[in-house]
Amino acid sequence: MIYLDYSATTPTNEEVLNTFVKTSRDFIGNPNSLHSLGVQAKKLMNKATEQLANLLHIKAEELIYTSGATEANNLAIKGIIGKYPNRGKQIITTPLEHSSVLEPLNKLEKNGYHIRYVKLNEDGTVNMEHLKQLLDEEDTILVSIAMVSSELGIVQPINKIGELIKKYPKCFFHSDITQALGKIPVSLECVDLASFSAHKFYGIKGIGGLVKKDKVELEPLFDGGHSTTIYRSGTPALALIVSLAKALRLALETMNLTYVKQLNQEIQTTVQKIPQVFINSTSKSIPHILNISVYGVKPETLLHALEGHQIYISTMTACSSDKAESLAVKTVTHNKENATSSIRISLSVYTTKKEVEEFLSTFQSLVEKLRLNG
Repeated sequence: MIYLDYSATTPTNEEVLNTFVKTSRDFIGNPNSLHSLGVQAKKLMNKATEQLANLLHIKAEELIYTSGATEANNLAIKGIIGKYPNRGKQIITTPLEHSSVLEPLNKLEKNGYHIRYVKLNEDGTVNMEHLKQLLDEEDTILVSIAMVSSELGIVQPINKIGELIKKYPKCFFHSDITQALGKIPVSLECVDLASFSAHKFYGIKGIGGLVKKDKVELEPLFDGGHSTTIYRSGTPALALIVSLAKALRLALETMNLTYVKQLNQEIQTTVQKIPQVFINSTSKSIPHILNISVYGVKPETLLHALEGHQIYISTMTACSSDKAESLAVKTVTHNKENATSSIRISLSVYTTKKEVEEFLSTFQSLVEKLRLNG
């Protein structure tokens, strides 16, 4: 099997899985219980939280555990709107955002909020001049821009964006860092809120987090008792929390940008020689994500043909797989055909050179065969 869909989800690291199992077996108490089993569980949870805070360079109390990035994105957006209903009606974002950002914003738009899409430069990064024009001191309540886009891998200058937003004290800055964390260095110095999910860096599905800086308050999505924070009710998922800390530590220790760049470049060099194949990712994309368009072959047809050889890629993002056209690709390339024929190849430090070579050989032959039969 050749797995090239790491941006959709990653296989769980065996050490992380072992940590989850051991914690589940040895710490059975509810961390919020007052008896000795609960006290032991809470002590372990606090230790894991401190470790995560150190890895993220934040305060422990600034971390809210969630079921993943989708919940974290919803909590960030809806939590701000719910807590500060009189601060303004304008929200700024980009067309590159994940569906768990765009869909809540679409609902807010139906309820009277004004969603503004900032223009992008040719390389897909935010046009800072246009962002300045959009920011309204009295009406802009939130800016939500992902650090790395899930389809094209484009890295946004979130520190630069954050510095600009600081000049607007009524406005909050949220960034989905899901596709960045564990792959490239991440700084949260200039954001108010940041979302992430463990299963993107070899952790277990079902755990993620929202970083919420001290000065920010949120309206919770769930009503219930106090859990790890007042912002997210529910029994603390101790084994998931401890495994999350292990997953992030290991991911940060094994980051190897140089190696992944080499793999990415090898793929680009080969596919660019194939007629009617175009690179949609830009010079600002992380090497882990390579988005290309193959004219003359339906993306889902190519995906299933590769699957027949036990090679796994994706079309758009897994959460947008039912849509025929990629908004992100269309926005960056200004080309409808690119947007309807795009596939995403996502790499990892665990991808081998042999796997890339086998993928390229199979890919070339399949594209030629499918075009002839099409």
